[in-house]
Amino acid sequence: MRRATSAAFSRLRIASFTSPAHFSPRQRTATCILCTHRIYPQPPPRRNQSTTTSTSKEDTKAPPQTHYAFFPQSIPSGAPPQGPFSIDLAALKKEFLQLQARAHPDSHPPENKNRAHAMSARINEAYKTLQSPLLRAQYLLSLRGIEVAHDETAKVEDPELLMEVLETRERIEEAQSEEDLVGMKEENEARIEESIKALEEAFAKDNLEMAKAEAVRLRYWMNIKESLHAWEKGKPVVLEH
Repeated sequence: MRRATSAAFSRLRIASFTSPAHFSPRQRTATCILCTHRIYPQPPPRRNQSTTTSTSKEDTKAPPQTHYAFFPQSIPSGAPPQGPFSIDLAALKKEFLQLQARAHPDSHPPENKNRAHAMSARINEAYKTLQSPLLRAQYLLSLRGIEVAHDETAKVEDPELLMEVLETRERIEEAQSEEDLVGMKEENEARIEESIKALEEAFAKDNLEMAKAEAVRLRYWMNIKESLHAWEKGKPVVLEH
Protein backbone atom coordinates (compact mmCIF):
# COMPACT_ATOMS: atom_id res chain seq x y z
CA MET A 1 0.00 0.00 0.00
CA ARG A 2 2.82 2.44 0.96
CA ARG A 3 4.70 1.59 -2.26
CA ALA A 4 1.62 2.21 -4.41
CA THR A 5 0.94 5.53 -2.66
CA SER A 6 4.56 6.61 -3.13
CA ALA A 7 4.46 5.75 -6.84
CA ALA A 8 1.21 7.64 -7.33
CA PHE A 9 2.61 10.69 -5.55
CA SER A 10 5.73 10.56 -7.72
CA ARG A 11 3.63 10.47 -10.91
CA LEU A 12 1.55 13.39 -9.67
CA ARG A 13 4.65 15.43 -8.90
CA ILE A 14 6.14 14.77 -12.34
CA ALA A 15 2.85 15.64 -14.02
CA SER A 16 2.72 18.94 -12.13
CA PHE A 17 6.23 19.82 -13.37
CA THR A 18 5.52 19.10 -17.01
CA SER A 19 1.92 20.26 -17.30
CA PRO A 20 1.39 23.10 -19.83
CA ALA A 21 -0.39 24.95 -17.03
CA HIS A 22 3.02 25.46 -15.40
CA PHE A 23 3.52 28.40 -17.77
CA SER A 24 1.14 31.30 -18.24
CA PRO A 25 -0.37 31.90 -21.73
CA ARG A 26 1.90 34.94 -22.11
CA GLN A 27 5.00 32.86 -21.48
CA ARG A 28 3.94 30.23 -23.98
CA THR A 29 2.93 32.47 -26.85
CA ALA A 30 4.78 35.80 -26.48
CA THR A 31 7.20 36.59 -29.30
CA CYS A 32 9.19 39.35 -27.66
CA ILE A 33 12.88 40.10 -27.48
CA LEU A 34 13.13 38.16 -24.22
CA CYS A 35 11.85 34.98 -25.84
CA THR A 36 13.88 35.54 -28.98
CA HIS A 37 17.09 35.47 -27.00
CA ARG A 38 15.96 32.59 -24.79
CA ILE A 39 15.85 34.30 -21.41
CA TYR A 40 12.81 32.59 -19.92
CA PRO A 41 12.25 30.16 -17.04
CA GLN A 42 12.82 26.49 -17.68
CA PRO A 43 10.75 23.70 -16.05
CA PRO A 44 12.62 21.57 -13.52
CA PRO A 45 14.30 18.49 -15.03
CA ARG A 46 12.27 15.30 -14.89
CA ARG A 47 13.46 12.70 -12.47
CA ASN A 48 14.14 9.13 -13.41
CA GLN A 49 15.18 10.35 -16.85
CA SER A 50 17.36 7.86 -18.67
CA THR A 51 20.96 8.66 -19.61
CA THR A 52 20.15 8.06 -23.27
CA THR A 53 17.40 10.69 -23.32
CA SER A 54 19.60 13.22 -21.52
CA THR A 55 22.43 12.73 -23.99
CA SER A 56 20.04 13.08 -26.93
CA LYS A 57 18.68 16.39 -25.63
CA GLU A 58 22.18 17.67 -24.93
CA ASP A 59 23.20 16.92 -28.52
CA THR A 60 20.27 18.87 -29.98
CA LYS A 61 20.48 21.83 -27.60
CA ALA A 62 21.15 25.19 -29.27
CA PRO A 63 24.76 26.41 -29.00
CA PRO A 64 25.54 29.17 -26.46
CA GLN A 65 24.71 32.64 -27.72
CA THR A 66 27.53 35.10 -28.40
CA HIS A 67 27.48 38.89 -28.38
CA TYR A 68 27.28 38.86 -32.17
CA ALA A 69 23.89 37.14 -32.14
CA PHE A 70 22.27 40.26 -30.68
CA PHE A 71 23.07 42.34 -33.77
CA PRO A 72 21.99 40.45 -36.92
CA GLN A 73 21.36 43.67 -38.86
CA SER A 74 24.67 45.44 -38.27
CA ILE A 75 26.77 42.25 -38.11
CA PRO A 76 24.93 39.89 -40.50
CA SER A 77 27.95 37.65 -41.16
CA GLY A 78 28.60 37.02 -37.48
CA ALA A 79 31.96 36.61 -35.78
CA PRO A 80 35.26 35.98 -37.58
CA PRO A 81 36.43 34.08 -39.49
CA GLN A 82 32.96 33.88 -41.11
CA GLY A 83 32.54 37.63 -40.79
CA PRO A 84 35.05 40.50 -40.75
CA PHE A 85 36.70 41.75 -37.59
CA SER A 86 35.81 45.38 -38.31
CA ILE A 87 32.26 46.56 -37.56
CA ASP A 88 30.16 49.46 -38.82
CA LEU A 89 29.97 51.27 -35.49
CA ALA A 90 27.21 53.64 -36.58
CA ALA A 91 24.98 50.73 -37.63
CA LEU A 92 25.88 48.87 -34.44
CA LYS A 93 24.86 51.82 -32.27
CA LYS A 94 21.57 52.22 -34.15
CA GLU A 95 20.66 48.58 -33.66
CA PHE A 96 21.76 48.74 -30.01
CA LEU A 97 19.40 51.63 -29.30
CA GLN A 98 16.54 49.76 -30.97
CA LEU A 99 17.22 46.66 -28.89
CA GLN A 100 17.42 48.65 -25.68
CA ALA A 101 14.10 50.33 -26.40
CA ARG A 102 12.45 46.93 -26.89
CA ALA A 103 14.10 45.40 -23.84
CA HIS A 104 13.43 48.30 -21.47
CA PRO A 105 11.72 46.95 -18.31
CA ASP A 106 8.99 49.59 -18.55
CA SER A 107 7.90 48.02 -21.84
CA HIS A 108 7.08 44.70 -20.17
CA PRO A 109 4.51 43.51 -17.65
CA PRO A 110 5.57 43.17 -13.98
CA GLU A 111 6.12 39.42 -14.19
CA ASN A 112 8.68 39.95 -16.98
CA LYS A 113 10.61 42.90 -15.55
CA ASN A 114 13.39 40.78 -14.05
CA ARG A 115 13.96 39.08 -17.39
CA ALA A 116 13.88 42.46 -19.10
CA HIS A 117 16.56 43.78 -16.72
CA ALA A 118 18.70 40.72 -17.45
CA MET A 119 18.26 41.14 -21.19
CA SER A 120 19.07 44.85 -21.01
CA ALA A 121 22.29 44.07 -19.11
CA ARG A 122 23.32 41.48 -21.69
CA ILE A 123 22.68 43.89 -24.56
CA ASN A 124 24.75 46.57 -22.81
CA GLU A 125 27.62 44.16 -22.27
CA ALA A 126 27.52 42.96 -25.87
CA TYR A 127 27.50 46.50 -27.25
CA LYS A 128 30.27 47.73 -24.95
CA THR A 129 32.45 44.79 -25.97
CA LEU A 130 31.87 44.90 -29.71
CA GLN A 131 32.22 48.67 -30.15
CA SER A 132 35.81 48.56 -28.85
CA PRO A 133 38.40 46.91 -31.14
CA LEU A 134 40.48 45.88 -28.12
CA LEU A 135 37.60 44.40 -26.12
CA ARG A 136 36.26 42.78 -29.29
CA ALA A 137 39.60 41.09 -30.01
CA GLN A 138 39.94 39.93 -26.41
CA TYR A 139 36.38 38.58 -26.47
CA LEU A 140 36.90 36.68 -29.72
CA LEU A 141 40.06 35.09 -28.33
CA SER A 142 38.25 34.16 -25.11
CA LEU A 143 35.63 32.32 -27.18
CA ARG A 144 38.49 30.16 -28.45
CA GLY A 145 39.88 29.54 -24.97
CA ILE A 146 42.63 32.18 -25.10
CA GLU A 147 42.49 34.66 -22.21
CA VAL A 148 44.42 37.90 -22.63
CA ALA A 149 42.15 40.51 -21.03
CA HIS A 150 43.16 39.68 -17.45
CA ASP A 151 46.33 37.72 -18.10
CA GLU A 152 49.23 39.66 -16.62
CA THR A 153 51.71 37.31 -18.32
CA ALA A 154 50.36 38.17 -21.78
CA LYS A 155 53.02 40.64 -22.85
CA VAL A 156 54.80 41.27 -26.12
CA GLU A 157 58.39 40.05 -26.01
CA ASP A 158 59.49 42.62 -28.57
CA PRO A 159 62.40 44.85 -27.45
CA GLU A 160 61.66 47.48 -30.10
CA LEU A 161 58.02 47.70 -29.09
CA LEU A 162 58.85 47.96 -25.39
CA MET A 163 61.44 50.65 -26.11
CA GLU A 164 58.88 52.61 -28.15
CA VAL A 165 56.36 52.35 -25.31
CA LEU A 166 58.89 53.58 -22.72
CA GLU A 167 60.01 56.47 -24.92
CA THR A 168 56.41 57.53 -25.50
CA ARG A 169 55.75 57.46 -21.75
CA GLU A 170 58.75 59.71 -21.14
CA ARG A 171 57.60 62.15 -23.82
CA ILE A 172 54.16 62.35 -22.23
CA GLU A 173 55.67 63.03 -18.80
CA GLU A 174 57.96 65.72 -20.22
CA ALA A 175 55.15 67.53 -22.07
CA GLN A 176 54.61 71.10 -20.88
CA SER A 177 51.27 71.83 -22.54
CA GLU A 178 48.39 70.28 -24.49
CA GLU A 179 50.04 71.47 -27.70
CA ASP A 180 52.98 69.16 -27.00
CA LEU A 181 50.59 66.19 -27.10
CA VAL A 182 49.09 66.82 -30.53
CA GLY A 183 51.83 65.05 -32.47
CA MET A 184 51.92 62.15 -30.01
CA LYS A 185 48.15 61.67 -30.30
CA GLU A 186 48.39 61.50 -34.10
CA GLU A 187 51.26 59.01 -33.91
CA ASN A 188 49.37 56.81 -31.48
CA GLU A 189 46.18 56.85 -33.55
CA ALA A 190 48.26 55.59 -36.48
CA ARG A 191 49.58 52.77 -34.29
CA ILE A 192 46.04 51.82 -33.27
CA GLU A 193 44.87 51.73 -36.88
CA GLU A 194 47.83 49.55 -37.81
CA SER A 195 47.00 47.09 -35.02
CA ILE A 196 43.35 46.94 -36.05
CA LYS A 197 44.36 46.11 -39.63
CA ALA A 198 46.68 43.39 -38.32
CA LEU A 199 43.81 41.97 -36.23
CA GLU A 200 41.55 41.96 -39.28
CA GLU A 201 44.12 39.90 -41.15
CA ALA A 202 44.76 37.56 -38.23
CA PHE A 203 41.10 36.77 -37.57
CA ALA A 204 40.33 36.44 -41.29
CA LYS A 205 43.05 33.77 -41.50
CA ASP A 206 41.98 32.30 -38.14
CA ASN A 207 45.55 32.82 -36.97
CA LEU A 208 44.99 32.91 -33.22
CA GLU A 209 48.64 33.29 -32.24
CA MET A 210 48.97 36.36 -34.42
CA ALA A 211 45.66 37.70 -33.10
CA LYS A 212 46.78 37.20 -29.50
CA ALA A 213 50.09 39.00 -30.04
CA GLU A 214 48.38 41.89 -31.80
CA ALA A 215 45.69 42.16 -29.12
CA VAL A 216 48.42 42.57 -26.50
CA ARG A 217 50.15 45.16 -28.72
CA LEU A 218 46.88 47.07 -29.13
CA ARG A 219 46.45 47.07 -25.36
CA TYR A 220 49.71 49.06 -25.07
CA TRP A 221 48.52 51.62 -27.62
CA MET A 222 45.12 51.98 -25.95
CA ASN A 223 46.82 52.55 -22.59
CA ILE A 224 48.94 55.27 -24.18
CA LYS A 225 45.78 56.82 -25.64
CA GLU A 226 44.22 56.91 -22.18
CA SER A 227 47.38 58.46 -20.72
CA LEU A 228 47.37 61.16 -23.38
CA HIS A 229 43.70 61.87 -22.70
CA ALA A 230 44.23 62.09 -18.91
CA TRP A 231 47.49 64.09 -19.15
CA GLU A 232 48.29 66.58 -16.43
CA LYS A 233 51.50 68.60 -16.29
CA GLY A 234 54.05 66.89 -14.08
CA LYS A 235 51.84 63.87 -13.46
CA PRO A 236 53.67 60.51 -13.74
CA VAL A 237 52.45 58.19 -16.49
CA VAL A 238 51.61 54.65 -15.46
CA LEU A 239 51.02 52.25 -18.35
CA GLU A 240 49.16 49.09 -17.39
CA HIS A 241 50.10 45.99 -19.36
